[in-house]
Amino acid sequence: MLEVNNIDTFYGKAQALWDVSLRVDEAEIVALIGANGAGKTTLLNTVCGLLPPASGSVEFLGQRIDGLAPHSIVELGISHIPEGRRLFPHMSVSENLEMGAYVHEAWKRKEETLRQVYEMFPILQERQGQLARTLSGGEQQMVAMGRGLMSRPRLCMFDEPSYGLAPLLVAEIFRIIQGLRDHGITILLVEQSVRQSLEIADRAYVLENGRIVLEGDGKSLLKEELIKKAYLGL
Repeated sequence: MLEVNNIDTFYGKAQALWDVSLRVDEAEIVALIGANGAGKTTLLNTVCGLLPPASGSVEFLGQRIDGLAPHSIVELGISHIPEGRRLFPHMSVSENLEMGAYVHEAWKRKEETLRQVYEMFPILQERQGQLARTLSGGEQQMVAMGRGLMSRPRLCMFDEPSYGLAPLLVAEIFRIIQGLRDHGITILLVEQSVRQSLEIADRAYVLENGRIVLEGDGKSLLKEELIKKAYLGL
């Protein structure tokens, strides 16, 4: 579904990604793990068109998408749920969700998708008229996820969805992500909860200093010495 081929990405003159390649197949959960500053968010921003790669290519469903505008990439079926939620704080829950359906085809099915989001996150239906800034951290994350689903994507890219959440809420977020895959949405997951990510991932990549240094199926990577020492404290 998604193929990233030998990309280099820069911030000005500073190189952030070096010859990075990865693939995400349909109906997979693929985890991308690494320390802060490793380049994980940069990679997601490159895929979704916010940062152009200096070299290499990005393909989605057989079509080259590097060079397309971000809104065109959303229209093709990629949704990016960013780190930090990035909600509109002075807009209501329902208004924030509707902002995710600005793609023409998604807008036509907005009410149907909104019902599905409320079924997935019942608390948001109770809070639909409440301002986003008044929600708890967990509720705000649910709004961010729901907004990402409103464009009816085929691929969802999650950037640190568990950040700042209590352990019980983290477990719930991971359960929801697994449920999305079961409903046919492919997942690219950036997450610092390494053990939980690898336990649900079909495959995973380890990014260090802007380079892929390890890849494999999720449960096998849990046994790798690099993972144990660098990320699990074992």
